[in-house]
Amino acid sequence: MSESARQTCLERLRNVADNRCGYCLSPQHLILGPLEIEHLIPRSLGGSDDESNLWLACRMCNNFKAAQISALDPQTNKISRLYNPRQQTWGDHFEWSTDGKRIEGLTATGCATVFALQLNNFVASTVRENWVAVGWHPPAV
Repeated sequence: MSESARQTCLERLRNVADNRCGYCLSPQHLILGPLEIEHLIPRSLGGSDDESNLWLACRMCNNFKAAQISALDPQTNKISRLYNPRQQTWGDHFEWSTDGKRIEGLTATGCATVFALQLNNFVASTVRENWVAVGWHPPAV
């Protein structure tokens, strides 16, 4: 993909994804570093660079996801597909804890994604706690 085509694709992704991470919903204006283009199906597993296989993710979610497309749902001990922000609705699979610091899985897909992407790790929870304290979080779903 040429640099010009990549920039055009990135602009479309930012628009469609509301300029926030598809997994933890962190908005670009609150995170350090640019949102990254994430392959929903990693190239190492046969995924393409077609825009239909791309979404935005913060560096932490993208790094934890790595080449995973499925993971263990710790509630059922069964393997489940990870959440696909391009094809699924966040609120169908996740909700915010009452204090706004944690993402809670509502389905096997949600639980597996929370577990695999470590969406409630210490750093993420601490940052969200500070965002909540100043009224920046949780975001609308």
